Amino acid sequence: MRQTLRFPRPATLLVSGGLALSLAACGQENDQAPRLPTPVKAQIVAASQNVPSVALTGEIRARVQGDLAFRSTGRIAERFADVGDHVEAGQVLATLESREQTADVASATAAVQSAEATLRQTTAAFDRQKALLANGFTTQTSYDNAQQALQAARATLDAARSNLQTAQEQLTNAALTADASGIVVARNAEAGQVVEAAQAVFTVARDGARDAVFDIFEGLLARQPADDTVALALVSDPAVTATGKVREVAPAIDPATGTVRVKITIEAPPPAMTLGAAVTGIGRFQPNTVFVLPWGAFFTDNAGPAVWTVDPQSKTVALKPVVIDSYRTGAFLVKSGIEAGDVVVTAGAQMLRPGQIVDPLMDSAPTPKEATK
Repeated sequence: MRQTLRFPRPATLLVSGGLALSLAACGQENDQAPRLPTPVKAQIVAASQNVPSVALTGEIRARVQGDLAFRSTGRIAERFADVGDHVEAGQVLATLESREQTADVASATAAVQSAEATLRQTTAAFDRQKALLANGFTTQTSYDNAQQALQAARATLDAARSNLQTAQEQLTNAALTADASGIVVARNAEAGQVVEAAQAVFTVARDGARDAVFDIFEGLLARQPADDTVALALVSDPAVTATGKVREVAPAIDPATGTVRVKITIEAPPPAMTLGAAVTGIGRFQPNTVFVLPWGAFFTDNAGPAVWTVDPQSKTVALKPVVIDSYRTGAFLVKSGIEAGDVVVTAGAQMLRPGQIVDPLMDSAPTPKEATK
């Protein structure tokens, strides 16, 4: 069966073409319709004086603290002190088994007594030879021999006495005594244990000045403090307070913790601030000028932190890089990049692009105190 091709009539073509032109015209009108400004929240920034502070936890320690050790090797016979005991200067803290030292003292004592007897004999012999030589009844040789024997006896006695003194010192070293009054803060040996000479047995914190010791991060040392005082308070009882001053800053960083040790001298420490007590120290730095913005204003680009600013005339936004001073709860502090009087977007910043027209709803600016809460 043969199919017949039919062409559209001229009237139909005119109608279709007119409809297409009408639709195109409507599309162009929609594209050219003005867009409404994007609603955002904004605020006029103002400079604020920020007084930064830092709170750290440390420990109360004695100004002077040292290790005590025996001067000779031996086995500990008795121990008379424990951690927490208060000891006085000269008090015996521990003793070594001293049978060998006692025997050495007895032997050295006998040697001294023998040398003294020999010296008495040689002295008498020399006196006789001296008298005989004066009367011509002996020879010069006999006199010289007696004199030499006397000198040898004196030297022997001196050596024996020196040996006795050494033996007595060894016996004395068998007792470990406190070199100053203080509190035992560590014990590293027990009765029956063999210790080497100079091996630490006790650690004694001397009575006197007390320090609050803190391990702080190196970056805090780069800031200029407001003064050299630090407010201290007990962690267990914040009502117990004191004031301290920086006494010593370690010259090197602890490789294990990455911190620097700082010692604070406590002025008139309360009795409750005992050795080992945990304390909180609050230090304040020099005030600086900052701009406080809520977290909603924070934005980042390839260069780092930034904020959106609104031109008061054209209502268009622009992205400005900023330098952050510090971050707080609910806000961040800007050190530079914006100026007082700038209008900064605080909500809706994530949906903006450069040059976009906005409808800012002005908000109040937070203060550093509000940002800390």
